[in-house]
Amino acid sequence: MAALRIVFCGTPEFAVPSLRRFAERPEFSVEAVITQPDRPRGRGQHVSASSVKEAALDLQLHVYQPETIKSDSSQEFLKRIAPDAVVIIAYGQIVPARLLTIPRLGWLNLHASLLPRYRGAAPIHWAIANGETVSGLTTMQIDAGMDTGPTLLRREIPIGPDETSPELAARMSAIGADVIAESLLQFDRGEISPVAQDEKNASHAPILKKENGRIEWAQPAHKIYNRMRGFTPWPGSYSTFRGQTCHLWGRPDAGGTAEASIAPGEIVAAAKEFHVACGEGTRLLLESVQIEGRKKISAREFANGARLTPAERFI
Repeated sequence: MAALRIVFCGTPEFAVPSLRRFAERPEFSVEAVITQPDRPRGRGQHVSASSVKEAALDLQLHVYQPETIKSDSSQEFLKRIAPDAVVIIAYGQIVPARLLTIPRLGWLNLHASLLPRYRGAAPIHWAIANGETVSGLTTMQIDAGMDTGPTLLRREIPIGPDETSPELAARMSAIGADVIAESLLQFDRGEISPVAQDEKNASHAPILKKENGRIEWAQPAHKIYNRMRGFTPWPGSYSTFRGQTCHLWGRPDAGGTAEASIAPGEIVAAAKEFHVACGEGTRLLLESVQIEGRKKISAREFANGARLTPAERFI
């Protein structure tokens, strides 16, 4: 049986294990890789290639980097290759409807949630931030909507109680490589059929904004901690102390409660530890602090340097 001819479309590290899986399995032939153009990245804003491009070059695959997938040249490129399928994972651009019918099997996507829940750009972050204990992966045929296409396979994945977004993303990325490969093979053989999503169960995971990271101290400590885990590494979790923005790290104090007279956000010294009062009488055990423009330090170093006075608080 002839290998399935595919075009792989993706950009970040999350997509790399899947690209490598398609390249190594004899059932597939990766005809080309589409990824975003080289862009300034990181603190130094040096122009660099995407993780998918680096992997594709390592695998000696042809790379195509259109400024926009909506261009006429992108359409001509796909028509010229005429692949059996396009596999798209975290590419970063909306695919126009006119391109969806070019591959015989359509465009197959690996999405990091149990659709129709958490449609959108940041499903892993919002699932953790909202305190979910189970997430998962879904493969689907993409349509003109935002993660609204019919689904193929689903795989549930538990979320660890202390797991952060990068940690869960790494696990999902590795597991997803086999899920998307099997989806394409089973779909081609007619062993699975696309199933329409149930719109009444849909929820959304919008792109993260800086303001999502501001801590609301009136929330209970476990909810603050969930957002700390979910919004790692960006936008992080931050508050204001003496007019300066501080990024904070900590965890719920399972054995302690805050006195009713202590306002949310107030810093309380307890033995060699420092706690922050939160909503519903809970406390957050403060572990690390990074004042904007400075290095990350321990809570004790922060307290010693700040020379805390009674009733001082984060706001």
